[in-house]
Amino acid sequence: MDVPVAVDMDDALDPDDAVIVALGCNDKGAWRDCREALEAALARFRAEGIDVLRRSSWWRSAAWPDPDDPPFLNGVVIVRTAHDPHALMAALGRIEEAFGRRRGLRNAPRTLDLDLIAYGRLSGDLDGLILPHPRAAERRFVMGPLAEIAPEWEHPGGGRAVDLADAAPVGKDAAPAR
Repeated sequence: MDVPVAVDMDDALDPDDAVIVALGCNDKGAWRDCREALEAALARFRAEGIDVLRRSSWWRSAAWPDPDDPPFLNGVVIVRTAHDPHALMAALGRIEEAFGRRRGLRNAPRTLDLDLIAYGRLSGDLDGLILPHPRAAERRFVMGPLAEIAPEWEHPGGGRAVDLADAAPVGKDAAPAR
């Protein structure tokens, strides 16, 4: 089931309340391709109590830090959930596991990577969960898609999503997939 791009069920969404999740794939696993895997992952969100309010287009970029690995397809969604940040991370972990994600070598190819980028304006170390995601602002493949759906979102450390995307040192080649 494909979730259409530019889902916007809440025009009055306050970026300060945004719960932001990044998705990535560079190993298609059992799916035809990474796009199909990511669409299937989004379709699983509802079963975990996560409603997608807005979503970016898919962005393609070279794998990082090893560009010899398969390229990534990435996107960002803004969601609504009753889960607290730790319960949301657990739900995202269950979805990753269902998609064959195996934790092993850091930055190795993966069928699905789900990262909690921000949970409203929460900031700091929340019992081992650091929010906002500590490296998100450095990654064009996160900030670029986020700038599509929430350009005015402000990182607690400073900077709007649209400006962070332009300045991101990691994934400079990231661009919307055609």
